[in-house]
Amino acid sequence: MSISKHVKLSLSALALSISFNSVAAEDPIKVGILHSLSGTMAISESTLKDTMLMLIEKQNEAGGVLGRQLEPVVVDPASNWPLFAEKARELLAKEKVDVIFGNWTSVSRKSVLPVIEELNGLLFYPVQYEGEESSENVFYTGAAPNQQAIPAVDYLMNDIGVERWVLAGTDYVYPRTTNKILETYLKDKGVAAADIMINYTPFGHSNWQAIVSDIKAFGSAGKKTAVVSTINGDANVPFYRELGNQGIEAADIPVVAFSVGEQELSGIDTGPLVGHLAAWNYFMSVESDANYDFIDAWAAYSDNEDAVTNDPMEAHYIGFNMYIEAVKKAGTADVDAVKDAIIGVSVPNLTGGYATMMPNHHITKPVLIGEIQDNGQFSVVWETPSTVAGDAWSDFLPGSKDLISDWRKPLFCGNFNVVSGTCGGQAKVAAE
Repeated sequence: MSISKHVKLSLSALALSISFNSVAAEDPIKVGILHSLSGTMAISESTLKDTMLMLIEKQNEAGGVLGRQLEPVVVDPASNWPLFAEKARELLAKEKVDVIFGNWTSVSRKSVLPVIEELNGLLFYPVQYEGEESSENVFYTGAAPNQQAIPAVDYLMNDIGVERWVLAGTDYVYPRTTNKILETYLKDKGVAAADIMINYTPFGHSNWQAIVSDIKAFGSAGKKTAVVSTINGDANVPFYRELGNQGIEAADIPVVAFSVGEQELSGIDTGPLVGHLAAWNYFMSVESDANYDFIDAWAAYSDNEDAVTNDPMEAHYIGFNMYIEAVKKAGTADVDAVKDAIIGVSVPNLTGGYATMMPNHHITKPVLIGEIQDNGQFSVVWETPSTVAGDAWSDFLPGSKDLISDWRKPLFCGNFNVVSGTCGGQAKVAAE
């Protein structure tokens, strides 16, 4: 072969390589959306799917990221917990998504977690949860117990004077673990076991007459009583309706909910519920320019001037913007590069401050207590003076109080025991 012919072939190969790399660089960043669009959790999760589609659309209108557009890939796990795992595998192995935003219930997240870790995916999880977990592949943008449950109990105890406690939840891991934390916390505060009533009901529970009657009787012992509710999904509608039917008013037995926001209240008559409470990190009624802009954008996107916003929507807003910033910082959508880049990233929240991704893959959040109004909105009655960093491991569970999570090298551990100086088996340890 002549030298000139060899040079021409080499140049052709180089041109082909440049062309291929140029096309590859312009491939879209694929964003998996893993939310129930049917079944008992659709009342809460379908809105989050639309929130993600709006955020992706707005980012694409702004030019995407790194010169690449974002492509949503939507699946419906249908409130079926094993199906969440199947759909996560489909997103990662078949659709080759770069990141997943999804899940609501902890049982669905627990179903997805082994798949995400096996296939080295990224999951942004936007809902309050029970803690007791830290994965290098998951970013928890909802509240840990120290960012919702514990402050809510402190408010009820210190500001309302509550002495008797009903811990009512849906029967799965989030309510059971959260209530285990709260029961220990209350007893540490001097609350007697006889002054704590715990009740669990299945998903979609609809017959609340007997349970609400029991709550009413429990609250008639002459001590100020409150209900701490971890009831999830569409079971909240008949629960609140039965409270009204039995004349339980907030002045008598206030309910503070951890899974009821503006979206859930939009389906019921809130008149009888005025004064009951919810603990979140965001309410639609918050006064800030960022929130006003978000509400306007959501109303325009949904073509509904009465559309409501809620806390998990804000968590997706924060998580999505953190992901975009991490991709910019890393200069790539490569999973391992994004995991390293995102720690320390700060983005605006919707309450007028900033959220920062901590080394334990939880974020900083303000804590707000809101009171239900007759228009289905919440009036903020209490809030923390500053943001609170999410704690992956509760200080109020014996097996957790000595654990920390830090996904920075060299520690790179999700459950490091500060007493023994060892990393537990649940966490991945960086190779030497």
